[in-house]
Amino acid sequence: MSGVFDAVIIGAGPAGMAAGAVMAERGARVLVLDEQAAPGGQIYRGIEAMPAARVAAMGADYAAGAALVARFRASGAEYRPGAMVWQVVPGEEGHEVWFSIAGKSRCVVGKSVLVAAGAMERPVPVPGWTLPGVMGAGAVQVLLKAGIGAERLVIAGAGPLVLLLAAQCLALGVRPLAVLDTTPAGNFAAALPLLPGAVRGRGLGYLWKGLLLQARLRFGGVRVVRVTDVVLEGAEAVRAVSFRAGGQVQRIEADIVALHEGVIPAQQMTRALGCAHKWDEGQRCFRPVLDGFGNTSVHGVLVAGDGGGIGGARAAAQAGVVAGAEMLRRAGRVDGVGRDAVAGPALRDLAAEVAVRPFLDRLFRPAGLPGDEVVVCRCEEVTAGDIRAAAAQGAQGPNQAKAFLRTGMGACQGRICGPMVSEIMAGARGVSMDEIGYYRIRAPLKPITVGELAAAGDDGDD
Repeated sequence: MSGVFDAVIIGAGPAGMAAGAVMAERGARVLVLDEQAAPGGQIYRGIEAMPAARVAAMGADYAAGAALVARFRASGAEYRPGAMVWQVVPGEEGHEVWFSIAGKSRCVVGKSVLVAAGAMERPVPVPGWTLPGVMGAGAVQVLLKAGIGAERLVIAGAGPLVLLLAAQCLALGVRPLAVLDTTPAGNFAAALPLLPGAVRGRGLGYLWKGLLLQARLRFGGVRVVRVTDVVLEGAEAVRAVSFRAGGQVQRIEADIVALHEGVIPAQQMTRALGCAHKWDEGQRCFRPVLDGFGNTSVHGVLVAGDGGGIGGARAAAQAGVVAGAEMLRRAGRVDGVGRDAVAGPALRDLAAEVAVRPFLDRLFRPAGLPGDEVVVCRCEEVTAGDIRAAAAQGAQGPNQAKAFLRTGMGACQGRICGPMVSEIMAGARGVSMDEIGYYRIRAPLKPITVGELAAAGDDGDD
């Protein structure tokens, strides 16, 4: 594995696999580093080993990942599962990518580096969200893919994944007690002017799919309720969900509660690399500034997939092809004309896939910020009120709040609290999100041991 690669790709989800395949098939030397045990990312997790009946129950969109995984496996791209990337050091001749695998740290060099780290679920701070038994909808989906059921499940939130998860649960014999729809009442009216654009490209198919999912839940006997004021109750673990619906406070006992209000780009790695970011008001998140081929503001560093803006798995795969074509050009494997020939069809498909996004983003735009009593930084148990008080005392942004309160200094290193801390600070100070900014991210991107550093390269393969 020693030497310099034409490209090092971080992540083997749809974008990373597509980029790796398109490059390796054209003779480039490519290394794909992946934290998971097998390719597929979060969306296609475990698809190679899953029984056919369970794949069918997870739906056609999940099943479509099998072909991409098979193509990636056959492409000749070098693949390292179980590899946790903890630092990337940009350089003039190539970029050092440091990762830990099997208890040892390693370093490889890529002429280009593609960050295909995907997305994370938007944090949903509501009273009680830190209780055991409360998790993201994506985490419940992972349990389903692993064959683990869930009893007394309530799904609360907004967005396409809420409907999909409930339908997948039904197909696997797990009927949610309720789906609590937290979509604000005025969102549909605000999104309606965007509907004509949403039916272009493949948008109509996505909208029709949403209607079918709703019908499946209705005929499957799943209770779907439009709610506000969600509160999770319990002492040692979650025991119930209370909410307001129809002007009355209601309550459902539950052992597992899945929260979800959409996904946002995973920005820790691109922040650490020094890539320029901007606030996307439509998707209500920060994302890296990219050109049409996935290039960031840092020479030789690219981003593809949901890490550059939320578009879904199919869009991520097309973005991976586009980025792969650009890295082929950077490696001297093709010229500009050759790059455009590879990327052209993918760019057209990508535009068709994302046509529906502005409508969906506005329709499922989350409600307001949490109340003062709600914990925002889970690791350090810092509340929204604490953050607002720090702003009132002179903290200018998230990094000053970190100095005041230790927000972002826990085990997650700010991944979970960072987006919400920035929004709360911006609201408290009355400034824009671009002005308030985000945490300064430093290596290691994830915790590693001194032993992993000490063992770096001791077996002679790097």
